Amino acid sequence: MTEELKQTPTEDSGYNASSIQILEGLEAVRKRPGMYIGDTDDGSGLHQLVYEVVDNSIDEVLAGFAKDVVITIHNDESISVLDDGRGIPNEVKFDDKHKPKRSAAEIALTELHAGGKFNENSYKISGGLHGVGVSCVNALSTWLRLTVYRDGRAYRLNFEKGKVVNRKIETVKLPSGEEVTISPMEDIGPSPDHKSGTLVEFLPDSEIFKNVLHFNYDTLLNRLRELSFLNSGAHIILIDERTGREADLKSENGVRGFVKYLNEQADRTPVNPEPFHAIKTVYSQDVPVSVEVAMQWHNGYNEVLDAYTNNIHQRDGGTHVTGLRNAMTRVLKNYISAAGMDKKAKVELDPLDMREGLTCVLSVKVPQPKFSSQTKDKLVSSEVRPAVEEVINSELTAYLEENPDIAQKLCEKIVAAAKAREAARKARNVVRKSALNGGGLPGKLADCAKGTPSSECELFLVEGDSAGGSAKVGRNSKFQAILPLRGKILNVEKASADKLLDSEQIKNLVMALGTGIDRDFNIENLRYGRVIIMTDADVDGAHICTLLLTFFFRQMPQLIEQGHVYIAQPPLYKVQRKSRKSDERYLKDDKELAHFLRDIATEDAVLFTDGVVSAPENGIRGTRLDNLLLAYQAANDAISVNSRFIDSEVLRAISNGTEVHLDTEAEARESAQKLSDALHDPNVTIEATQDAEDASWHLKIARKVYGTPHYTQLDRKFLQTKEYAELVENGKSQKSLFNPNTKIVKTINGKVREKAVQSIGEMYDWLTSLAYEGITLQRFKGLGEMNADELGHTTMDRKVRRMLKVSIQDAARADEVFDRLMGDDVPRRRQYIEENAHRVSNLDI
Repeated sequence: MTEELKQTPTEDSGYNASSIQILEGLEAVRKRPGMYIGDTDDGSGLHQLVYEVVDNSIDEVLAGFAKDVVITIHNDESISVLDDGRGIPNEVKFDDKHKPKRSAAEIALTELHAGGKFNENSYKISGGLHGVGVSCVNALSTWLRLTVYRDGRAYRLNFEKGKVVNRKIETVKLPSGEEVTISPMEDIGPSPDHKSGTLVEFLPDSEIFKNVLHFNYDTLLNRLRELSFLNSGAHIILIDERTGREADLKSENGVRGFVKYLNEQADRTPVNPEPFHAIKTVYSQDVPVSVEVAMQWHNGYNEVLDAYTNNIHQRDGGTHVTGLRNAMTRVLKNYISAAGMDKKAKVELDPLDMREGLTCVLSVKVPQPKFSSQTKDKLVSSEVRPAVEEVINSELTAYLEENPDIAQKLCEKIVAAAKAREAARKARNVVRKSALNGGGLPGKLADCAKGTPSSECELFLVEGDSAGGSAKVGRNSKFQAILPLRGKILNVEKASADKLLDSEQIKNLVMALGTGIDRDFNIENLRYGRVIIMTDADVDGAHICTLLLTFFFRQMPQLIEQGHVYIAQPPLYKVQRKSRKSDERYLKDDKELAHFLRDIATEDAVLFTDGVVSAPENGIRGTRLDNLLLAYQAANDAISVNSRFIDSEVLRAISNGTEVHLDTEAEARESAQKLSDALHDPNVTIEATQDAEDASWHLKIARKVYGTPHYTQLDRKFLQTKEYAELVENGKSQKSLFNPNTKIVKTINGKVREKAVQSIGEMYDWLTSLAYEGITLQRFKGLGEMNADELGHTTMDRKVRRMLKVSIQDAARADEVFDRLMGDDVPRRRQYIEENAHRVSNLDI
C-alpha cells in the first residue's frame, strides 16, 4: 500500500452498531448503481437503462405476443419505449404484504427480484431473469411513467426516483368479509384502437448521471440492430427527436444477415461468399436448446465472435462459445487431416489457426439460463455446450462436404495461418533471447524507481526524443516512466503476426510493458498500472496515437478492457492577461479558450437596446449577457453540424430570426418566401415541395456553385431537433434586442469604449476582438514547445492533469472503424473521409 493510501487509526474510529445500515427497496440501487447497470460516468450505464426496458419488450417478441417495438429519444433526453405485447399485468396482488396492496405492475417496478421471468409458464425464453432490470431504471430516473394497455383499457402509474407519486388508494371488501386497502393503477380510459402493450417513459436522474446525460444515437442503434438480427421478424424503430434521425430495423435473415452485415461494413473480402448458417433445436439434459450460428471467413487476420443468450451479449463467452470452438476445431482439423494438407505443409494446426479471419455470430435460446453475474457477461449453463457441439458437428461437416471448392479455400487459409504462426513463434523467441541476454528493457526507456508497486507506476509513450527529454525532466521519477517513440510505429491492422516483432518500436514497447505478445501475452506481468499515450496536438500526433490504439486493440485488448490505457490531454493554449501578469492559465482546447474569452468579453460590458447609455443596471450585463453570447455560440455550432444537409445561409437566416413553419402548404410556401427574402441571393432558389410518401411539406434549397446547382432540404423533422431550437432561441434574442439604436459599451482599464451593433454576431466579434487585445496567447503545437516544468505541471502532475480513459463500449463497432480507417481498402477510407469532411472544425495544415 502506498503512502498516500495509508490511514492513521484513531483511538475511536466511530465504527459501532450505528454504522450498520439497512437499505430498503430501491435505495441500494441509488446508493450503488454500478452494481446493477455498470459505470455511471462513461455513458455505458446510461444506455443500459434503455436496454433493460427494451429487453422486456423483446421478451414479449420471443414469447410470440409482440412484433413492434418503438424507442424514442426526446429533446429533453427522456426515453420512451412502446411495444404491442400483452401489457404488464395491472391487477392488484392480494397476497402482497405491502399496505396498501399494490398492482403487479407497481411491484415489478419498485421491488428488486420481482417480475414475470421466474414463472416458466409466462416466459419460456427470456433475457431478464433476476427481476432487477426495469426496477433499476425506475430507481435511477428523475421520473418514470408507466402506461399499460390491456383488456381494452389504459392504466397509468407515475414514479419519481423509484417511488410512486399521486397514489390512488381504495378500500375493498374481500369475499371473506375482510376489508383491505389497495392501490390500483389509475384507469385513464379506453385503450386507443383497443391495442395492447406497454409504454415506459423515463428521464434518467442527473444526480446519478452527472456529466453524461446525453444518449448517443449510434450506440443505441447498434444494440437495436443486433436485436433485429437476433429476432427475425421483430420490427424495431428508433426515433431521435433531437436530430430528426430515424431507423427502421427488420431482418428476415437472422444471424446470417448479421454476419454479412458485419463483414460488409468492414469491407472484408469473404472466403465463403455465403456464410455457413445453421439453426436447430436439440435437447440437452432434458432442456430444449435452440442454436443459431453463422460463420464467414475473410482475408484478414482478426477474429470477431459475438455470442448471445436469449438476445443478451456475452462479451466473456461461456459454455456456448466453448462448445462452438471445440466442435469447429474438431471438424476443420479432421477435414484438413483427411485431405493430407497438414502433412504436406509440415505444420501442426492450432485452434487459433481455424479462427483467423473468422466473423461469427452465435445465438442460443434456452429456458432459465445461468450466468456468472447480473451483467450476464458469461454463460455458465452446462446443458448448452453439448447442444452447440452437436449442431456444429453435424451441420459444419455437411457444409464442407457439400461445398468442396469453398472448403478447399478455407483449408488453404487455415494452413497459411499456421505457417505464419510458426514464423511469429520464431520471432517471439528472438525477443525472449534478447531479454535473457540483458536486453530486457529497451535502452531509451527511462524507468521509474525500483520498489514502487506496479499498480502505481505509469508509462508515458512520448512522441520523439525532444518531448521525451522534457518529459524525463518534468516527471516524478518515483512512479513515472518515459518511453520515447521514434517516428510512427507499424500499422498492425495491415500486418500479419509474423511481421509484428520485426518492428523495433513494437519490440521496445512489448519489452517495456513486460506482458509479452500474442500467445505469450500475460497481463499479470504488466509493469505499469497506467499506459499513457502522450503525443502532440497535431495531425502527426493524432496518427501516432491512432496507431498505438490500433496496436493495443488488436494485440493487447485486455489492457483496454481492464482500464489500463489512457490518452494524455496536454493543454493547447497558454494565456496570460496583460493587466494581471500573475494570472497565467493553461487551456485544454478551443472550447475552453472560447469560454475564457467570453468571460473577459462580458467583464464590465453592458448592452443598451434603447440607444441611451446610462447606468449599467439599466442594460443587459453579467450572466444575462454571457448567456446571450453562449446561445450565439450554440447556434453557430448547430449551423456547422447541419450545414452538409441544409444550406448554411438558410440556417443563418433562421438564427437571425426568420421563422419557418411546415405544417400546411400555405405555411411552407410562406416560409420559402421569407427565407428567400432574408437571403436575397440570386444563386439560391427555395421552393416548397410535398413528400410523395407521407404528404408532408418541406423546403427544397438549390444553390448554384460555379453554375452547378447543389441541393439540400429542410423538413419537419429538423424543426423538432435541439439544434433548430437553439437557432430559434438565438433568433428571438436577435429580433427583440437589436435595432438601429442598440449599443454595446465596455470599460477597459477605466476607459469606456462603445459601438453601435446590429446583431449578436457583430457584438460577439467586437467583444472577442477586445478580449484578444487584453491577453497574450501561446499555442502549443507540440509537446516539445513546452519546457519541462510546463509539461510536468500541466500534463503529468496527478493533481491537475486531465486524461481520457480508453474503453471499448461497442467492440463490433470499434472493429469496423479500425478496419475501415487503418486497413488496406484505400477507396473506402477515402469515401469515409469525403462523407465526414464537413465535421472537421479545426484542420491542421
